[in-house]
Amino acid sequence: MNTVIVALAVVLLAALLWSIHDGAASRALWIKTALSALFLLTALVQPRPVAGYFYLLLAGLFLCLVGDVLLALPQKRAFAAGLAAFLLGHVLYVLAFAYVTRLSGWLSWPILLVAALSGAVFLWLRPRLGRMFWPVLAYVAVISVMVVGASAAFRHVGPGRLGGWLVLGGAALFYVSDLFVARDRFVAQTFINRLAGLPLYYAGQFLLAFSVGGI
Repeated sequence: MNTVIVALAVVLLAALLWSIHDGAASRALWIKTALSALFLLTALVQPRPVAGYFYLLLAGLFLCLVGDVLLALPQKRAFAAGLAAFLLGHVLYVLAFAYVTRLSGWLSWPILLVAALSGAVFLWLRPRLGRMFWPVLAYVAVISVMVVGASAAFRHVGPGRLGGWLVLGGAALFYVSDLFVARDRFVAQTFINRLAGLPLYYAGQFLLAFSVGGI
């Protein structure tokens, strides 16, 4: 089942990038919705050794699906609503990681690394944000906490288990993909942002979905 889902996801991702390149917004919206639904399905078909983690992560994946649909719409309000959906999705990811870790595991050197990187990104974006200053600041803060939480989950689960690597890799890829979203929204709208960002984003989401079975 996992192999079929991944193969279908690769096909849909290629179709999505092709549709975006061709400017077929309506077609891209439907393909993107179907592709995002697949990472929900992925989580649903995995074993669930930690039920609390599964339900929190599944809720986060659902909100990201909602965010994907909203960000694909042309209206400015849709972008703000999509940002809010992703922010809440990240909050649920944070809660999922907290469910399987201890607070002491969050207080380590990754905090400094993530804070420095996120601070630099926000300073880069700040002159271009306008009314989006506070929403973007909140989003940067929450996704940074999410990455720190993923690092804590990785150390708690242990490097010898696949689930820890799936969590860490998924969160890191999601974080990097958002840099391309930010660049596309606030710096320069080019196809290269989608070409690089979308594969990173979906890879990250699928890794998090697969982590349900190995955490």
